[in-house]
Amino acid sequence: MPKALEKKKIVVIGVGFGGLQAIKKLSKDDNLEIIAIDKKNHHLFQPLLYQVATAVLSPADIAIPTRSLIGDKKNVTVYLGEVEKIDIQAKKVYFQNHAEDYDYLILAAGAKSGYFGNDHWKKHSIGLKSLRDALSIRTKILTSFEQAELAGDPEETKRLLNYVIIGGGPTGVELAGSIAELSHEIVRNEFHTIDPALAKITLIEASPRLLATFAPKLGDFAKKRLEKRGVEVLTGTKVLSIDDEGVEIEGRRIPSATIIWAAGVQANSIGASLGTPLDRGGRVIVDEYCNIEGHPEVFVIGDIASYSKGLERPLPGVSPVAMQQGRYVASIIRGDERSKKRKPFHYIDKGSMATIGRQDAVAQVGNFKMKGFFGWLAWLFVHIFYQVGFKNKISIFITWVWAYMAFRAEARLIQDEVEAKQDVSVTN
Repeated sequence: MPKALEKKKIVVIGVGFGGLQAIKKLSKDDNLEIIAIDKKNHHLFQPLLYQVATAVLSPADIAIPTRSLIGDKKNVTVYLGEVEKIDIQAKKVYFQNHAEDYDYLILAAGAKSGYFGNDHWKKHSIGLKSLRDALSIRTKILTSFEQAELAGDPEETKRLLNYVIIGGGPTGVELAGSIAELSHEIVRNEFHTIDPALAKITLIEASPRLLATFAPKLGDFAKKRLEKRGVEVLTGTKVLSIDDEGVEIEGRRIPSATIIWAAGVQANSIGASLGTPLDRGGRVIVDEYCNIEGHPEVFVIGDIASYSKGLERPLPGVSPVAMQQGRYVASIIRGDERSKKRKPFHYIDKGSMATIGRQDAVAQVGNFKMKGFFGWLAWLFVHIFYQVGFKNKISIFITWVWAYMAFRAEARLIQDEVEAKQDVSVTN
């Protein structure tokens, strides 16, 4: 009889898009033992976070408990905990007063909001990288309407109804369009002391145009459609300072009680514990196999990785990159166990999308571009298709149909900080 293969242990840190894809593929091999570690108990569909922030969707619509996705697989063990240290020499991962050995390590720990060296701005603004962030933004926006209704002072009312979004990428564009619809259309007739339609949304982008990774015509289209919705778009404008009262830009101050940061990301700090070179954003520099130098057993993928082999610039921190890398490293590990020669990672660009509002979106796949209504339909289809979990697909579809027909946003619950934390940890 042939000799049984030695069972190898793979530790996966982070069950986001990349980690989940890797685990699903690796779990098909009974000769592998997989340990999944994540500080959250849910897998999050981040592209729709802005809809939770603007009261269109509820948290449970875009988050699924990790154990319900992979907990039933016999060779997968799930741990809830935050990794504190990685010792690549000893091949150990330390978390929650626990240590786990590994034969292979997949680091897919993601990223957080980055402030380009101005970390003190964080306490005056809200990023959008987690459910807690989305719920904080939602509470901030909804509370601002209620406070404005009671303010009595025109200047304070104006400040409360000023919403500033910093960053003109897909997240900033989508947030700006969604807040404009919420304030100018959805809640317009529900207040009597104030007119929510007078709310001012300002989108600030430091580069010359919106959606810098899209074709210029699509960025220009997004700008015009946002302006049509009442959004003030400031391109080529740098933020000088942020405080509790507003934002200072070149030659002007914008008073605001709600400042949202969508301008940049920074890799999870756990990558630094590998002791390997990092890029300016703190991302781990990897080779053509998604490995760190000198350690073919250590893979780094997704937002925390800087992959630039054969490219003009590193791959962007978007979900398609993470998913393809997750499947790739899983195939490499399975191939190693069968003595197959490794092939370099090759990313297939499936395009980019951003929605501006109902019946308006932009999409680009290579030289093929869509905008307006057809771009919006494509955006809807793709986001339903890639949503994880059948229940979530149905729930989101029904919510979107109702929101479109009734022009409503029904997830308008104001929660205090304790309730918001419970919503994140228990409901999801």
